[in-house]
Amino acid sequence: MKKVVYPGTFDPITNGHIDLVERACRLFDHVTLAIAASPKKNPLFTLEERVALCGETLAHLDNIEIVGFNTLLADFVQSQNAQGVVRGLRAVSDFEYEFQLANMNRALRPDMESLFLTPAEHLSFISSSLVREIASLGGDVSKFVHPVVAEALKDKFSQ
Repeated sequence: MKKVVYPGTFDPITNGHIDLVERACRLFDHVTLAIAASPKKNPLFTLEERVALCGETLAHLDNIEIVGFNTLLADFVQSQNAQGVVRGLRAVSDFEYEFQLANMNRALRPDMESLFLTPAEHLSFISSSLVREIASLGGDVSKFVHPVVAEALKDKFSQ
C-alpha cells in the first residue's frame, strides 16, 4: 500500500488545500492529512478545531485519515509507515523554502520522498493567511474556503 502524508498547519483549510488533498487521494492508496500544532505560528484555530474543520471538508474522501501532530515531520512520517510527503507549490516563491525543507527531511530520513503538487490555476493565489486577513476585516471568503470554514471564520471573528 502506498501511503503519503500531507502536512501543514491548515489554519484554516482552503479550497487550494482541498484540491491538493483530492489529487493526492487519486494518486495514493492512503493519505494522512497531518495537522501541525504549530504553537509558534499562534494559529487562529486550535488544533482540535482545525482537525474538525478538515474532517468536515474532506468527508467525501474515503482513503484519508486526519490527525494532529506535534513532532518532527520526518519522525511522524516514519510512524505512519508512509513513503513520503506531499507538499503544495502555489508559486515559484514557494519553491526555495520547500526545496530546503525537502533536502533537510532527506538528510534526516534518506528514504523519505517529497512530492510537489500544484493546485488548479484558479486556486493558486489562495493562502490561509490571506483568507484569515480578509475574514478578520469582515470580507467574504466564501469563494476561497468550504462553507463550514467560512462560517467558522465568521464565528471566530465575531467573538
